[in-house]
Amino acid sequence: MPSPFPGMDPYLEDPTLWPDVYHGLIEGIRAYLAPLLAPHFYVRVEQRVYVTSPIEDPGYRALIPDVIVTRAPQEREIPAGWPGRPAIATPAVVETWIEPEIRDYYLEIRDARSHQVVTAIEVLSPANKVKGSRGQQAMLEKCRLLLQGGANWLEIDLLRGGERAEPVAGRSDYAVILYRPHQPGVLVWFIDLRDRLPVVAVPLRPPFPDAPLDLQQVLDEVYDRARYADQIDYTGPVPPPPLPPADAAWAQARIQEWLAMRAAHRSDPSPCGA
Repeated sequence: MPSPFPGMDPYLEDPTLWPDVYHGLIEGIRAYLAPLLAPHFYVRVEQRVYVTSPIEDPGYRALIPDVIVTRAPQEREIPAGWPGRPAIATPAVVETWIEPEIRDYYLEIRDARSHQVVTAIEVLSPANKVKGSRGQQAMLEKCRLLLQGGANWLEIDLLRGGERAEPVAGRSDYAVILYRPHQPGVLVWFIDLRDRLPVVAVPLRPPFPDAPLDLQQVLDEVYDRARYADQIDYTGPVPPPPLPPADAAWAQARIQEWLAMRAAHRSDPSPCGA
Protein backbone atom coordinates (compact mmCIF):
# COMPACT_ATOMS: atom_id res chain seq x y z
CA MET A 1 0.00 0.00 0.00
CA PRO A 2 1.42 3.46 -0.85
CA SER A 3 2.31 6.06 1.76
CA PRO A 4 -0.37 8.43 3.09
CA PHE A 5 1.67 11.34 1.75
CA PRO A 6 1.93 12.48 -1.89
CA GLY A 7 5.62 13.35 -1.55
CA MET A 8 8.12 12.77 1.22
CA ASP A 9 6.70 10.81 4.17
CA PRO A 10 7.82 12.55 7.40
CA TYR A 11 7.52 9.28 9.33
CA LEU A 12 10.48 8.00 7.30
CA GLU A 13 12.62 10.63 9.05
CA ASP A 14 12.45 8.68 12.32
CA PRO A 15 16.12 8.28 13.42
CA THR A 16 15.61 4.55 14.00
CA LEU A 17 14.19 4.07 10.49
CA TRP A 18 16.18 6.59 8.45
CA PRO A 19 19.36 4.47 8.02
CA ASP A 20 17.27 1.83 6.21
CA VAL A 21 15.51 4.49 4.11
CA TYR A 22 18.89 6.07 3.33
CA HIS A 23 20.35 2.85 1.96
CA GLY A 24 17.15 2.14 0.05
CA LEU A 25 17.35 5.54 -1.64
CA ILE A 26 21.00 5.03 -2.61
CA GLU A 27 20.24 1.71 -4.27
CA GLY A 28 16.94 2.97 -5.68
CA ILE A 29 18.57 5.94 -7.40
CA ARG A 30 21.23 3.68 -8.89
CA ALA A 31 18.60 1.22 -10.13
CA TYR A 32 16.69 4.09 -11.73
CA LEU A 33 19.67 5.76 -13.42
CA ALA A 34 21.86 2.81 -14.46
CA PRO A 35 19.73 1.56 -17.40
CA LEU A 36 18.97 5.13 -18.46
CA LEU A 37 22.64 6.13 -18.69
CA ALA A 38 24.09 2.94 -20.17
CA PRO A 39 26.20 2.31 -22.17
CA HIS A 40 27.90 5.72 -22.11
CA PHE A 41 27.92 6.14 -18.31
CA TYR A 42 27.69 3.86 -15.28
CA VAL A 43 26.72 4.38 -11.63
CA ARG A 44 28.80 3.24 -8.66
CA VAL A 45 28.22 3.29 -4.91
CA GLU A 46 31.18 4.91 -3.14
CA GLN A 47 31.87 5.55 0.53
CA ARG A 48 33.58 8.02 2.82
CA VAL A 49 34.99 6.77 6.11
CA TYR A 50 35.61 8.92 9.16
CA VAL A 51 36.02 8.39 12.90
CA THR A 52 33.55 10.00 15.29
CA SER A 53 33.89 10.90 18.95
CA PRO A 54 31.35 11.86 21.64
CA ILE A 55 33.68 14.64 22.82
CA GLU A 56 35.14 16.11 19.62
CA ASP A 57 32.37 15.51 17.06
CA PRO A 58 29.18 17.61 17.38
CA GLY A 59 27.49 15.20 14.97
CA TYR A 60 28.02 12.23 17.30
CA ARG A 61 24.55 12.49 18.85
CA ALA A 62 22.94 12.28 15.42
CA LEU A 63 24.59 8.86 15.00
CA ILE A 64 23.54 7.43 18.37
CA PRO A 65 20.16 5.73 18.81
CA ASP A 66 17.95 7.47 21.39
CA VAL A 67 17.43 4.17 23.21
CA ILE A 68 20.40 2.99 25.26
CA VAL A 69 20.37 -0.52 26.65
CA THR A 70 20.96 -0.82 30.37
CA ARG A 71 21.40 -4.19 32.01
CA ALA A 72 22.52 -5.57 35.32
CA PRO A 73 26.14 -6.73 35.30
CA GLN A 74 26.99 -10.38 35.40
CA GLU A 75 28.47 -11.71 38.60
CA ARG A 76 31.99 -11.72 37.25
CA GLU A 77 31.69 -8.02 36.38
CA ILE A 78 30.87 -6.95 39.95
CA PRO A 79 34.00 -5.72 41.77
CA ALA A 80 35.03 -7.89 44.69
CA GLY A 81 34.86 -6.38 48.17
CA TRP A 82 37.62 -6.01 50.76
CA PRO A 83 37.29 -7.70 54.17
CA GLY A 84 36.31 -5.17 56.78
CA ARG A 85 35.61 -2.47 54.20
CA PRO A 86 32.31 -1.20 52.78
CA ALA A 87 31.04 -3.23 49.89
CA ILE A 88 31.35 -1.61 46.46
CA ALA A 89 27.95 -0.66 45.08
CA THR A 90 26.83 -2.71 42.10
CA PRO A 91 26.98 -0.65 38.88
CA ALA A 92 24.86 -1.04 35.78
CA VAL A 93 26.45 -1.80 32.44
CA VAL A 94 25.34 0.66 29.77
CA GLU A 95 25.88 -0.37 26.16
CA THR A 96 25.60 1.65 22.98
CA TRP A 97 25.43 0.12 19.51
CA ILE A 98 27.78 2.20 17.43
CA GLU A 99 31.24 1.84 16.03
CA PRO A 100 33.55 4.85 16.08
CA GLU A 101 34.23 4.34 12.35
CA ILE A 102 31.37 5.78 10.27
CA ARG A 103 30.73 5.07 6.60
CA ASP A 104 28.77 7.50 4.46
CA TYR A 105 27.64 6.23 1.08
CA TYR A 106 27.04 8.22 -2.07
CA LEU A 107 26.77 7.66 -5.82
CA GLU A 108 29.16 8.52 -8.60
CA ILE A 109 28.22 8.67 -12.27
CA ARG A 110 31.29 7.90 -14.34
CA ASP A 111 32.15 8.15 -17.99
CA ALA A 112 32.24 4.60 -19.36
CA ARG A 113 35.33 5.29 -21.49
CA SER A 114 37.52 7.50 -19.27
CA HIS A 115 36.04 6.33 -15.91
CA GLN A 116 36.15 9.94 -14.73
CA VAL A 117 33.52 11.14 -12.28
CA VAL A 118 30.86 13.21 -14.04
CA THR A 119 28.37 13.74 -11.20
CA ALA A 120 28.21 12.73 -7.55
CA ILE A 121 24.83 12.24 -5.85
CA GLU A 122 24.65 12.69 -2.10
CA VAL A 123 21.62 11.74 0.04
CA LEU A 124 22.07 13.66 3.27
CA SER A 125 22.08 11.89 6.64
CA PRO A 126 21.41 13.64 9.99
CA ALA A 127 25.13 13.93 10.82
CA ASN A 128 25.76 15.73 7.51
CA LYS A 129 23.42 18.50 8.71
CA VAL A 130 25.13 19.21 12.04
CA LYS A 131 27.31 22.30 11.74
CA GLY A 132 30.98 21.51 12.22
CA SER A 133 30.46 17.76 12.50
CA ARG A 134 33.00 15.36 11.07
CA GLY A 135 30.33 13.94 8.80
CA GLN A 136 29.61 17.39 7.38
CA GLN A 137 33.29 18.26 7.04
CA ALA A 138 34.03 15.02 5.18
CA MET A 139 31.11 15.61 2.83
CA LEU A 140 32.04 19.24 2.11
CA GLU A 141 35.66 18.28 1.44
CA LYS A 142 34.58 15.62 -1.06
CA CYS A 143 32.21 18.11 -2.70
CA ARG A 144 35.00 20.70 -2.99
CA LEU A 145 37.45 18.23 -4.53
CA LEU A 146 34.94 16.97 -7.08
CA LEU A 147 33.89 20.47 -8.14
CA GLN A 148 37.53 21.49 -8.51
CA GLY A 149 38.05 18.43 -10.69
CA GLY A 150 35.19 19.40 -12.99
CA ALA A 151 32.48 17.06 -11.65
CA ASN A 152 28.95 18.05 -10.63
CA TRP A 153 27.41 17.60 -7.19
CA LEU A 154 23.71 16.78 -6.63
CA GLU A 155 22.65 17.03 -2.97
CA ILE A 156 19.33 15.47 -1.91
CA ASP A 157 18.03 16.66 1.47
CA LEU A 158 14.89 14.80 2.58
CA LEU A 159 15.28 15.66 6.27
CA ARG A 160 13.46 18.59 7.87
CA GLY A 161 15.77 18.60 10.87
CA GLY A 162 19.33 19.91 11.00
CA GLU A 163 20.93 22.93 9.41
CA ARG A 164 20.84 23.92 5.77
CA ALA A 165 23.32 26.26 4.14
CA GLU A 166 22.45 29.80 3.15
CA PRO A 167 20.75 31.00 1.01
CA VAL A 168 18.48 27.93 0.93
CA ALA A 169 17.94 27.68 4.70
CA GLY A 170 14.38 28.12 5.95
CA ARG A 171 12.77 28.26 2.52
CA SER A 172 11.23 24.79 2.34
CA ASP A 173 10.83 21.51 4.20
CA TYR A 174 13.09 19.61 1.80
CA ALA A 175 15.47 20.60 -0.97
CA VAL A 176 17.59 19.27 -3.80
CA ILE A 177 20.63 21.35 -4.71
CA LEU A 178 22.71 21.05 -7.86
CA TYR A 179 26.24 22.45 -7.90
CA ARG A 180 27.97 22.75 -11.25
CA PRO A 181 31.73 23.39 -11.40
CA HIS A 182 32.94 26.92 -12.06
CA GLN A 183 29.43 28.41 -11.80
CA PRO A 184 28.69 31.00 -9.10
CA GLY A 185 25.04 30.04 -8.60
CA VAL A 186 23.31 26.77 -7.79
CA LEU A 187 20.07 25.22 -8.98
CA VAL A 188 17.62 24.43 -6.18
CA TRP A 189 14.38 22.49 -6.12
CA PHE A 190 12.46 23.66 -3.05
CA ILE A 191 10.02 21.01 -1.78
CA ASP A 192 7.37 21.26 0.92
CA LEU A 193 5.61 18.47 2.79
CA ARG A 194 2.52 18.65 0.58
CA ASP A 195 4.50 18.56 -2.68
CA ARG A 196 5.27 15.62 -4.89
CA LEU A 197 9.03 15.09 -5.07
CA PRO A 198 10.32 16.59 -8.31
CA VAL A 199 12.04 15.20 -11.35
CA VAL A 200 15.52 16.70 -11.02
CA ALA A 201 18.41 17.09 -13.44
CA VAL A 202 21.47 14.84 -13.33
CA PRO A 203 24.23 16.50 -15.39
CA LEU A 204 26.19 14.43 -17.88
CA ARG A 205 28.82 15.46 -20.42
CA PRO A 206 28.32 16.85 -23.92
CA PRO A 207 26.78 15.88 -26.22
CA PHE A 208 24.44 14.26 -23.69
CA PRO A 209 21.75 16.41 -22.04
CA ASP A 210 20.95 16.28 -18.35
CA ALA A 211 19.28 13.01 -17.35
CA PRO A 212 15.93 13.13 -15.50
CA LEU A 213 15.76 11.59 -12.02
CA ASP A 214 12.21 11.07 -10.77
CA LEU A 215 12.71 11.17 -7.00
CA GLN A 216 9.06 10.42 -6.26
CA GLN A 217 9.15 7.23 -8.29
CA VAL A 218 12.33 6.18 -6.51
CA LEU A 219 10.87 6.89 -3.07
CA ASP A 220 7.59 5.12 -3.86
CA GLU A 221 9.46 2.02 -4.98
CA VAL A 222 11.67 2.06 -1.87
CA TYR A 223 8.59 2.42 0.34
CA ASP A 224 6.79 -0.44 -1.40
CA ARG A 225 9.82 -2.75 -1.55
CA ALA A 226 10.60 -2.31 2.16
CA ARG A 227 6.90 -2.61 3.11
CA TYR A 228 7.10 0.45 5.32
CA ALA A 229 3.29 0.59 5.46
CA ASP A 230 3.46 -2.54 7.66
CA GLN A 231 6.23 -1.15 9.88
CA ILE A 232 5.22 2.43 10.64
CA ASP A 233 2.74 3.31 13.38
CA TYR A 234 0.86 6.18 11.77
CA THR A 235 -1.27 6.62 14.89
CA GLY A 236 1.78 8.01 16.67
CA PRO A 237 3.19 11.53 16.37
CA VAL A 238 5.22 12.72 13.42
CA PRO A 239 8.96 12.43 14.23
CA PRO A 240 10.62 15.75 15.14
CA PRO A 241 10.95 18.51 14.26
CA PRO A 242 7.26 19.31 14.86
CA LEU A 243 5.12 20.39 11.94
CA PRO A 244 3.51 23.82 11.77
CA PRO A 245 -0.16 23.69 12.88
CA ALA A 246 -1.60 23.88 9.34
CA ASP A 247 0.68 21.10 8.08
CA ALA A 248 0.03 19.01 11.19
CA ALA A 249 -3.74 19.21 10.60
CA TRP A 250 -3.28 18.38 6.93
CA ALA A 251 -1.05 15.40 7.79
CA GLN A 252 -3.58 14.04 10.29
CA ALA A 253 -6.36 14.29 7.71
CA ARG A 254 -4.23 12.36 5.20
CA ILE A 255 -3.41 9.70 7.79
CA GLN A 256 -7.03 9.22 8.87
CA GLU A 257 -8.09 8.79 5.26
CA TRP A 258 -5.22 6.36 4.68
CA LEU A 259 -6.06 4.32 7.79
CA ALA A 260 -9.69 4.04 6.71
CA MET A 261 -8.67 2.89 3.23
CA ARG A 262 -6.27 0.37 4.70
CA ALA A 263 -8.93 -1.05 7.03
CA ALA A 264 -11.35 -1.39 4.12
CA HIS A 265 -8.67 -3.04 2.01
CA ARG A 266 -7.90 -5.60 4.70
CA SER A 267 -11.57 -6.43 5.27
CA ASP A 268 -12.34 -6.93 1.56
CA PRO A 269 -13.08 -10.66 1.12
CA SER A 270 -12.62 -10.56 -2.67
CA PRO A 271 -9.44 -11.94 -4.28
CA CYS A 272 -8.35 -8.41 -5.18
CA GLY A 273 -8.50 -7.41 -1.54
CA ALA A 274 -6.61 -10.45 -0.26
